[in-house]
Amino acid sequence: MIKILFVCHGNICRSPMAEFVMKDLVRREGLEDLFEIASAATSYEEIGQPVYPPVRRLLQGEGIDCSRKRAVHMERRDYKDYDYLIGMDSWNLRNMERICGGDPEGKIYSLLSFTAMPGDVADPWYTGDFETTWQDVQAGCLGLLQHLRSRGLC
Repeated sequence: MIKILFVCHGNICRSPMAEFVMKDLVRREGLEDLFEIASAATSYEEIGQPVYPPVRRLLQGEGIDCSRKRAVHMERRDYKDYDYLIGMDSWNLRNMERICGGDPEGKIYSLLSFTAMPGDVADPWYTGDFETTWQDVQAGCLGLLQHLRSRGLC
């Protein structure tokens, strides 16, 4: 089983979007039994909150239900429990390494590192541009799935 944890600051916008996009991708490919996919926050600000309404509406428009998702905090043990810990931006990556006590096994990645345009996933909390975030997340998740396939993992 391939275990993936998507991580952003509050776990109400980008990381749940990536979680549910990836779940949808692997479901459509008939690979859902090979994956465990979740998301978490590096901060405690939004713990227990549902997915941010504009993200929820965007996902619903794509036929993806995230209604049961509530923000959770990333924990140090997640490093042991997951194969891939995928951050949305460089600030998340720094916080993830701090929470995990480093990255000795090379499990921490940026989502857009799996694309031809590495960098930070646009943060719609500040930009209000959910479409750009959607495009970034789609490209990153497709690239991640391709990466896993190229390694013969799925």
